[in-house]
Amino acid sequence: MKFQPISAVKYGRMEPLARLPVFLALDDKRAAMAGGNAAAAWKAELLSAAGARVDVYAEDISEEMAAVAADPPRGPIIVRARVWTSDDLMGAAVAIGAFELDADAATFAQAARAAGVPVNVIDKPAFCDFAFGAIVNRSPLVIGISTDGSAPVFAQAIRAKLETLLPRGFAIWAAAAQSWRSTVKASGLTLAARRKFWQLFAIHAVIHAGRDPAQADFERLLSEVRGYGSAVENGSVTFVDAGSGDPESLTLRAVRVLQSADIILFDERVSNAVLDFARREARKLLVGKAGSEDEINVLMAGLARSGKRVVRLTGGEGEAAGSVCEVTGDELISAGAAPNSSLVRSGAAA
Repeated sequence: MKFQPISAVKYGRMEPLARLPVFLALDDKRAAMAGGNAAAAWKAELLSAAGARVDVYAEDISEEMAAVAADPPRGPIIVRARVWTSDDLMGAAVAIGAFELDADAATFAQAARAAGVPVNVIDKPAFCDFAFGAIVNRSPLVIGISTDGSAPVFAQAIRAKLETLLPRGFAIWAAAAQSWRSTVKASGLTLAARRKFWQLFAIHAVIHAGRDPAQADFERLLSEVRGYGSAVENGSVTFVDAGSGDPESLTLRAVRVLQSADIILFDERVSNAVLDFARREARKLLVGKAGSEDEINVLMAGLARSGKRVVRLTGGEGEAAGSVCEVTGDELISAGAAPNSSLVRSGAAA
């Protein structure tokens, strides 16, 4: 039995991106900045907060720039009271310019690119290799928002909304994950068990975002994962009813299942918007007309027995939309389960 890979049928492909979101590691790297006005001061503060060593070249320095240089958030900000030169850009990780005239912006951008340095000219997207966007800071959890320069105010509105949705405590839990990662890696847990640990950690952190993580949390999660024993190595088959194609009909549980799947088998009624919830590394196969349900069940059972987390994603209507039901490979074959069976309907509460 053969199934079409997702690349052949063009389901769930990444839609065109106006900008590629990239997070730069700037700790102890040099950033070259031309201009000393208030807008440049804000960018210098961002770069310093990311750990960069910021060299500012400007004859006129605003009060804002003088203030942030005197008290930088992290990396040093050095103001050099002169006009920038091409040599100043050599070896920089990024180059930022603040210019009123397009001719000056073009000269700076050309010099930066000649030096092999990505460039941003403030409020002049035509001369930019990258954009800053709006930022939600729960460092080490950081969220960037971009509208490709078309609606900065809209990006700020989205940022304000996200600020209200993400507790400040997420920053502390993200920092805990960072500090625990090496210990988990050295714990002797298998790859599957470590993945289970971080799945449990994510759920635990969201529930307890209002308090600080403690060593007891780490011990509890580690004990819980070890309590699964060899079962953590087993795969699973999860049926998800995607409903009419509206991604808002999915339950939170359905989204979590899609984001943790290794392989997703879906039919023609499933929309791209729903498939976008799947993690990018998951293998996606279009099924339905390709073979009978019995053949599909045999395939899924075999994948589950080999340790894969399989999702059978179907489109439909009615009260079952968004429902989730998980079974083992052996249960799938012994029950002869298909997406319409009583076994699947029993999982409608999600």
